[in-house]
Order: sequence, then C-alpha cells, then structure tokens
Amino acid sequence: MKQLAKKITGLVAVAAVVLATAFVPAIPANAADDNAVQSGINSAKGDGVAENLTGNSGVFTTIVNTLLFIVGAVSVIMLIWGGIRYATSAGNSSAVTSAKNTIMYAIVGLIIAFLAFAIVNWVLAGIGGAAS
Repeated sequence: MKQLAKKITGLVAVAAVVLATAFVPAIPANAADDNAVQSGINSAKGDGVAENLTGNSGVFTTIVNTLLFIVGAVSVIMLIWGGIRYATSAGNSSAVTSAKNTIMYAIVGLIIAFLAFAIVNWVLAGIGGAAS
C-alpha cells in the first residue's frame, strides 16, 4: 500500500511538472500589437452570444470556480473525516488502512482541484479573459 501511495504521489508530481512546463501557450508575433487572440475570439463569436463569457465575472469562470470550490471543500471534509477515523480506529488494522486510504484520496483530490483551478484560470487568461 505504501508503494501505491508513493507511485500516486510521484505520478501527481510528474503531471504537475509536465502541465506547468509543456503547455506554454504559443503567442502570435503580432499579439502585443493588436491582441490577435482576442480579435480571433471576437470574429468567431456569433450574434446573440453573451459578452461576458470569460473574465472575473464571466460565466465560465464563475461556474468552474464554484465547482472547484465544492470539490476542494469536499476534499477537506474527507481529510478531516479520515483523521477522525484514524484516531478512533483503536488499533484495528482494517480500520487504520481504510482511514489512511481516505486521507490519501482526500489529499489527491485537493491536489487535483488545485491543479484544475490553475489550469482553467490559465486557459481563460490565455483566451483573453482576466484570471480570477
């Protein structure tokens, strides 16, 4: 079980490094002059589409941040619940193992929620909206 936890932790660490370094956005040469990314978005937008899809008060940002907040809150609650179960296991090996699994998965959930928050805000900032 300890080896599985190490493998999962290593996989998450590698994924974080890859996501942080490999997906650097390609900025067009004239992006600084005429904001090519935003002009491309504006030209692809149809009639009647909401203006505030991205940005601090945008629809996408609000929905995604709300969902990620809920996932983070559930992870913290499960981390606390796992700690309570671990403290009250009274030496029962199956209860200890179950509590450790709950704690490990709660921590993995927190890491995934944090990375998802960072990636979504990075993408929204890259397409012209302000990151929250």
